[in-house]
Formats: sequence, structure tokens, C-alpha cells
Amino acid sequence: MIIVTGASKGLGAAIVNRLEKKGIKTLSLARKVNNLNTYSISCDVSDYEQVKSVSQIIKKKHINVTGLINAAGVASMNLAIMTPNSITQKLIQVNLIGTIYCCQLFAPLMIKNKGGRIINFSTIAVALGLKGESVYVASKAGVEGFSRSFAREMSDFNINVNCLVPGPIDTDLIKGVNKSVIEKLIKTQIIPKKFNTDDVSDLVELLLDNKSKSLSGQVLNIGGI
Repeated sequence: MIIVTGASKGLGAAIVNRLEKKGIKTLSLARKVNNLNTYSISCDVSDYEQVKSVSQIIKKKHINVTGLINAAGVASMNLAIMTPNSITQKLIQVNLIGTIYCCQLFAPLMIKNKGGRIINFSTIAVALGLKGESVYVASKAGVEGFSRSFAREMSDFNINVNCLVPGPIDTDLIKGVNKSVIEKLIKTQIIPKKFNTDDVSDLVELLLDNKSKSLSGQVLNIGGI
């Protein structure tokens, strides 16, 4: 079974939908799971005790975990000096700490099963150092660094860890961003087009497949930069 965080909407929901259509069982984690059709558990990834509780439920139910996709994330665009402390804390806690919590508590389940795949998510804003996104960039840059190092730590356990970096895709994260900004970002990509959740799901599916067994510790920019 593949654990997918942030599964109630956007990228997480799209990934769950793709995997389920392929016959791959998923466990959806989200703060609100009332309308989810898949096997799901309510969980705020920024809360260590909630993530720990999910791991304990998985152990009790003897669920065979083969992968983790950390798709939960939040964004906020503002100058660092204008960013309220509450927003700073939320960005770091959900994007970075939440990813770390899930890796810390769910990776042992894969170690027990002698292998697995972990996919984390960053943003094109890290590589470009986008103005007005410094706190958001800090949270995602941390995810990239963590993913590289964690991949080395997991290599002895046959667990591959990679980080996908989407450019602008049609999810709630970019709804409030000016279209001209989005167009400018797209032009910086080697493949200058707006990608969608299906494009990302294609790569998720590949990274979960045994065909990608030789790939780990990589930060992969969708569209190229």
C-alpha cells in the first residue's frame, strides 16, 4: 500500500486517483477525509502525535506499506519582512517538518517489508530564488536537502528517496498568483509549458515502479530549469 499525504485535493488527490486506477492500493492522509472514497485516515502531518498514531494503526492492521508520497503542502507569497510569524511557522511546520515526521515514522514500516519508495515534493521557486517567496522557498529547500541525505540513510534498507519539483501546475497553490508571474516562470523552463497533475502523476508512477530502482537521492525538476 502507498501512503499519500495531502490527499483530499490538488496534487495529492490526483496521485491517489491515478494509483487507484492502476490497481495500486493507497492510504490517503488529509486533515479532512469526509468525502474521500479511498481508504483514508484524518491526519495533520505537522502534528507528530497524529502521524505517530497513523503509524501505530498501520502496524496493528498489519498493512504492507511499500511507498510514501509526501504531497501535503502549503504556500504563501509575501516578502519575508512582511510575513506574519504564524505564516512562517505554518510553512515550515507543514512543508518541512511534516515531510520529516512522515519519513521518520513511515520509513520503518518499509524497512520491515525490506524495501520501498519515498517521493517528496519541492518547488521551482527554490532553484530560481523567487522574490516574495523566501520563507516558502526556505521550507522547500529544506525538503530538498533532507531528501538527499535521507536517501543515503535509507540506501542500506532498499528504500529509494527522490524529490519531484513541479513548476506551475493547476492546483490551489497557484490560484492567487498573477498570470503574468506564472507565464514568466513557464518561460524559464527548458520545456516552456504549464504542466498538469497528470504529468506529475506520470513521474510518480515511474518512481514507484521497479524500473526506477537505480534512482535515489535525486531532485528532479519537471520541465527542466
